[in-house]
Amino acid sequence: MSSPIGWRRFCMNEALRTDSNRMPSALVYVEHRDGQVLPITYELLGAARGIATAGGDVACCVFGADPENLVGQLAGADRILLMRHPALSPYNPEAHAVALQSVVQSCSPDILLLAYSSVGLDLGSVVAIRTSLPFVCYCTALQVDNGALEAASQLHGGKLVAKTRTPLPAIAAVVPGSFDESSGKIAGRAEVMEMASPEALTALRIRFISASAPDTNQIDLTKCERIVCVGRGIGAVDRIAIASDLAASLDAEIAGSRPVIDAGWLPKMRQVGKSGQTVKPKLYIAVGVSGAPEHLEGMKGADCIVAINTDAKAPIFEVAHIGTTCDLFELLPALNERIRKS
Repeated sequence: MSSPIGWRRFCMNEALRTDSNRMPSALVYVEHRDGQVLPITYELLGAARGIATAGGDVACCVFGADPENLVGQLAGADRILLMRHPALSPYNPEAHAVALQSVVQSCSPDILLLAYSSVGLDLGSVVAIRTSLPFVCYCTALQVDNGALEAASQLHGGKLVAKTRTPLPAIAAVVPGSFDESSGKIAGRAEVMEMASPEALTALRIRFISASAPDTNQIDLTKCERIVCVGRGIGAVDRIAIASDLAASLDAEIAGSRPVIDAGWLPKMRQVGKSGQTVKPKLYIAVGVSGAPEHLEGMKGADCIVAINTDAKAPIFEVAHIGTTCDLFELLPALNERIRKS
């Protein structure tokens, strides 16, 4: 493995930093769990590849007690930066923030890309403050123009899009589902480099105690082929029955978006989204679901997405294969009757 000094050939010196026409190099933080790189990492690598064209390098950093076990899953990077330390496994937000800060300060990438996820928000804000870099969140589109990062960010549940321009270097958190995973799996040089772990990892104030896993006896939405999901547009708990009838006719499971779960209308085990379950059914019917980024993250992989929402501007229509603005209280009974007759 190369020494950290070799990595500096990837980094910008001050002379290059002043060249606004040079395409930037990008660094991706790799999210992984149980020995598997998470799909959002490939989206980030694909986004980085799109930004760092014309000779710019794409690097990713992997932290853990034995990070080399993940190297084979990261062929889409030009350089894979490994940092090993016992404090980096299992995931500890303080430890990973220390590690990421060290890499950013050592390597000075033009752009650091993280997922807009619990982990990404753990780390992005801390590293941004400690390195005095601007941090752009909720990103669904990225491009570089004349030495600045231009981003489109979804706000207010995706109903508003803010366009920003930020001088480089910068940090961006990308909403899962915004980029193509396959473009992050196209083989790069995949040169592996070892990064020295900072001394601060030996003096952490946070320590991992335990992890809790879902009850395996509960309904597992990840294994369902058909799901009918209700959102806040259903209006009240007693109106969920109309969607449950449709689910029964389709031999599907009923699910809910976070507002429905938070209201206590359905149990937590039936939540779809970033803070619930990530599902990939053959059929996903979204009933009164607006389509906030956090919800889209949990269901964008469905084979067929049907959206029913009277708000024509609802973000759910951006991912739906079939959509209608019909009144759900008129459409669902008629649809259910037609299914039963057939």
